[in-house]
Amino acid sequence: MVNRPDKRLGVREGRSTMEEDSLAMNGGDGPNSYSQNCKYQVAFFPPHMFPGAASDQTKLLLMHSIEEKLMIPPANAAWQVFRIADLGCSVGPNTFTSMQTIIDTINLAYVNASLGSDQIPEFQVFFNDQTINDFNTPFRALPPNRPYMGAGVSGSFHGRLFPAASMNLMHSAFALPWLTKVPEEVKKVSSHAWNGGRIPYAGSSHRVAEAFAS
Repeated sequence: MVNRPDKRLGVREGRSTMEEDSLAMNGGDGPNSYSQNCKYQVAFFPPHMFPGAASDQTKLLLMHSIEEKLMIPPANAAWQVFRIADLGCSVGPNTFTSMQTIIDTINLAYVNASLGSDQIPEFQVFFNDQTINDFNTPFRALPPNRPYMGAGVSGSFHGRLFPAASMNLMHSAFALPWLTKVPEEVKKVSSHAWNGGRIPYAGSSHRVAEAFAS
């Protein structure tokens, strides 16, 4: 379900090494596409964390995180636009579910704060993933009655994607494996830390482990 770019197709001049080596989930909506197989991620959280169905567990965790961190400004400094980014949106419908949960939770926080509907900001959502991600599939599937304006932002979140102090909330699900880059020495055949072209490093030499640890 992961699509690696074919380097034989060439890389545009000036494109970063990070983008050349990037991965993206299979696009489209065929039987092997991520959009048809992403439901397994919803069942990730174990029942002891949050009771109920797996999808409810994920939703409750997200809601709890927002309720704990969100600080609503006073009326004289109210947000006109609340900007949200989903880092690693991929091509499946999970991103829309998460964005709806976030916005519903923020709206509820405004209600609980006894603020009028005129104080609730408009919402803008940025869907981000690697440049090679199939953005056409999710944008064709955008919910018609969504309470936000959506836009796509391509590029690795290892680099800078937005202007300073321009975002209110950044969301990223199942991104832990992508938060670190594979060390360059692990990918070089001539290196003592070369991992034989393997992705996992469990069972590899101590040189490989040291490269990841550094």
